[in-house]
Amino acid sequence: MDAGASGDAATEGARVGRVAMGPEATRTVCWVPTWNPDVPGIGLEHVELGAGHADSVLLAVDEDREPFRLTYALRWDERGLLRRADLETRKGGRSWSLHLRVDDAGRWLGAHAEHLGHLDGCVDIDIWPTPLTNSLPIWRSGLRVGERREFRMAWVSAPSLTVEAKPQAYTRLEDRLYLFESLDGSGFTAMLPVDGDGVVLDYPELFRRVALAGR
Repeated sequence: MDAGASGDAATEGARVGRVAMGPEATRTVCWVPTWNPDVPGIGLEHVELGAGHADSVLLAVDEDREPFRLTYALRWDERGLLRRADLETRKGGRSWSLHLRVDDAGRWLGAHAEHLGHLDGCVDIDIWPTPLTNSLPIWRSGLRVGERREFRMAWVSAPSLTVEAKPQAYTRLEDRLYLFESLDGSGFTAMLPVDGDGVVLDYPELFRRVALAGR
């Protein structure tokens, strides 16, 4: 949790342990990336999402007009605390991978169990490019309408899969509407409508939810 918010990772998880973490039954969610104006609507993210897990494949065209593929698998516990994240990307014949673990003390560990001290204080992961990880702090925090909270996020950028700590904030404006703020000095904000499971619908100028049968 970033400055201005209370508690470390373990304390935060205990405080919000009773908050539901994702849909009870596994469901499929898809988005079309819209952030690249040169190739609007080209690409797709397909997520299998359930209580405590998310598995995704994303195909998109990067800003340099070269396609890339991102796959990730996330696992979190019943308190909503991330326990593992495995990501792989491929672009232009190159590949990258990132494997993160979070231990019982809230420490972030790398592929060889090394302590990633620069991520100390982070609770959630935020992956670019996907709207799915916006749901993690929404689910875990259980914000009331009108409430704002700041978070320290482990921010992963694809396709290179670098990871750094970044401060962010969420404000619950309505029952199914949140204001997202990046607090890294960029001034970026976004209004995020969510569905009944707290999953982002459309992310303005970045992603559009695909309507699926039965949803």
